[in-house]
Amino acid sequence: MTQYVVEVSFSAGERRKPSQLSISFHNPDQYMAALRTIIAQGRKRVGLLVGAGAPAGMARDDGSRPLIPAVAGLTEIVLKAIDPVYKEQIAGLRADLAEHDIETFLSRIRSLSAVIGSTKVHGLDGAGYRVMAEAICVEIGRIVQVRLPAGPTAYSEIVSWITGAPRTNPVEIFTTNYDLLFEEALERARAPYFDGFAGSREAFFDPASVSSDQLSARWTRLWKIHGSLGWKANSQGEVIRTGQADATHLIFPEHMKYDQTQKAPYAALLDRLRGFLAIEDTLLISIGFSYADAHISARIDEALAANPAASVFAFQFQNLEKEARAVELASRRSNFSVYARDKAVISGVAAEWRAPGDLPTKDWGPIRNSYWSPAAEGGEFHFKLGAIEDFARFFANSQTPQAFDPPTPPIAADAVA
Repeated sequence: MTQYVVEVSFSAGERRKPSQLSISFHNPDQYMAALRTIIAQGRKRVGLLVGAGAPAGMARDDGSRPLIPAVAGLTEIVLKAIDPVYKEQIAGLRADLAEHDIETFLSRIRSLSAVIGSTKVHGLDGAGYRVMAEAICVEIGRIVQVRLPAGPTAYSEIVSWITGAPRTNPVEIFTTNYDLLFEEALERARAPYFDGFAGSREAFFDPASVSSDQLSARWTRLWKIHGSLGWKANSQGEVIRTGQADATHLIFPEHMKYDQTQKAPYAALLDRLRGFLAIEDTLLISIGFSYADAHISARIDEALAANPAASVFAFQFQNLEKEARAVELASRRSNFSVYARDKAVISGVAAEWRAPGDLPTKDWGPIRNSYWSPAAEGGEFHFKLGAIEDFARFFANSQTPQAFDPPTPPIAADAVA
């Protein structure tokens, strides 16, 4: 069996918080066995937060990657496409901005279009920047307008997990992505979902339905926090869902005026995220999300501070040292855990993964292989669930019968809630 190495120091009669204890390593078997039990049962309230790293980790039908570029790749492609027309403006904005991702560019461009009027900045007036913003959205829409590959995919396996157990509470998917991959995966499986809109020709957003839980738990909730293909503003300025993939209404709420965010779905969807984490015994699991979106990270931070009974597990693709924003949150909130490739921060304790030892049961090997990659010759072992395809397969296989009592952790508070 796996041996735990724990260093604990107490003064006489003193009790320490988990973050004050020194733990030499984290055992992946312990945490993944407990998580597997939770996600297989269908009783706990579970949500997913899915970022741009998810489709970036998927393959196309021909095996090439990515299915959709992550933010850095998306930024490069979009700016290259509009450079022949907006070369001067792109250069000027690069000099003005500390961050050079496409979302920051679009937010600044929209701000300029709203405030400068006939004054020119980097050669464009307000109307010119409005047109530039539209050109960016068109390019984003063109890039993310892809279909799921034929056959099993990470998205279809997540849907298989969602539909594979009777649920007391619906699964809620919060995503910053604009693509329609989740919609397609749910529709292929004939799995009902609700995205906040109702209607047919020009579906309208209904915030009252978003804030309530009147629908059956069979209905997955799909919340597109940053907007989506198929959304556009109608003549009254209200966001509608058209069903047409060339419509691209993409807004980042922290940069918009108060009245604009109140008319649009975005405030209601962010409130839903905060409200989801306000419920006791709730678990939000993120994949492909860097926590660079300040308005989302801030709401998660506030919700976890107000509700210690809620938890967030952040599955990150890179080594821990490159996941600074997620680690920063984990350092403040013991109910926020980071599972990175080489290390983890769990219950406020940062430690390396330790290669697990003997199998807990004789048939546990394939399950361990789903989340743990042993060291190749000359290489290093690593935790795998920061990659969307491994993550989805782990979830889909969680309902496979398996008798296993997870190892008793050395510190009770360090176990998975």
